[in-house]
Amino acid sequence: MKNIVITGSTRGLGFSMATEFLRAGCNVTLSGRGKALAEATQRELSPFEGKYIYVSCNVQERANLQKLWDASSAQWGKIDIWINNAGENTPHLFSWEMSETDTENIIKTNLIGMIYGSQIAATGMLKQGQGAIYSMEGLGSNNMIQRKTILYGTTKHALTYFMRGLAKELDGTNVIAGRLSPGMVLTDFITKTPNGEPSPVIADEKFRKIFNILADKPATVAKFLIPRILSNTRNDAQIAWLTKRKAAWRFITAGFRKDRLI
Repeated sequence: MKNIVITGSTRGLGFSMATEFLRAGCNVTLSGRGKALAEATQRELSPFEGKYIYVSCNVQERANLQKLWDASSAQWGKIDIWINNAGENTPHLFSWEMSETDTENIIKTNLIGMIYGSQIAATGMLKQGQGAIYSMEGLGSNNMIQRKTILYGTTKHALTYFMRGLAKELDGTNVIAGRLSPGMVLTDFITKTPNGEPSPVIADEKFRKIFNILADKPATVAKFLIPRILSNTRNDAQIAWLTKRKAAWRFITAGFRKDRLI
């Protein structure tokens, strides 16, 4: 049994990971910007009463992340695994069209929040003598450039660099750092803009075709990631769901597959 903290875990892949950890017998701290979990979410988690807590946390604020660590540590005694999952999507716009607010939100959430979370987790885990820190990769981590998403991609590219550097800095300790690469996942990141409107990329026929070939539901990806996170002891590990080989096989067999996500 391990004690887990996941930022941005009230919906999407973060929530699916939290659920899988609970099914594996772990204690989990869920977090999000809301003051409390939605009633529907609480009902879904009802089989795990006593095995999870919720802590409101805006990852843009370092003090919020420290509160998340402190509350989780007080509840569970120690934190074995910390996952920086909270993320902000980008409006489907050219970089020069982005508003100051959107620009700051993406950088503060995806990059600064991830760094703050990693700093706080590393400090706490070094004091307690062990632990693992993971951050969520995405478009840009593999150097891919896609128009009208480059600000998001920039944050993910920097995330990969930071986490690999953090792993080097932690080398020789009992604390490890790694990256989670989920591939394309059917979440609000894809279907909606940051303000909740339907995303314009959904109307793009070429995008829909590629997405339906490569993408998966959050629960599918979570079921793959969680046992590998729990068993991993290697520093600087990348736990990847959609590998190049798997992607190639999906393109080859696309004509025989009938499941469509969008």
